[in-house]
Amino acid sequence: MKNMNNMMKQMQKMQKQMQEAQEELKEKTVETTSGGGAVKIVASGDKRIVDIEIDEEVVDPEDVDMLQDLILAAINEVMGKVDELVEQDMGKFTKGMNLPPGMF
Repeated sequence: MKNMNNMMKQMQKMQKQMQEAQEELKEKTVETTSGGGAVKIVASGDKRIVDIEIDEEVVDPEDVDMLQDLILAAINEVMGKVDELVEQDMGKFTKGMNLPPGMF
């Protein structure tokens, strides 16, 4: 019974640490650019886009498709970086658990 109590305490401690780590992720950001820096996207660790900067030189009313492609490329890349950040920060809790991708 003592082992069970110790295990429960350890689980509660780990759960608290995971919650703290998830809160810290909200404060962290990653950024990326596309089009040689023409579009910059910043995202938080909880997968929220927090800033978009677009160089006015790429805003061509006759080539909106290119701007859309640059934005999509930057968003997709920054989301990949967020996934890496989450894995780096939360991986210590899930090490060896073989959880499916995107669990956090």
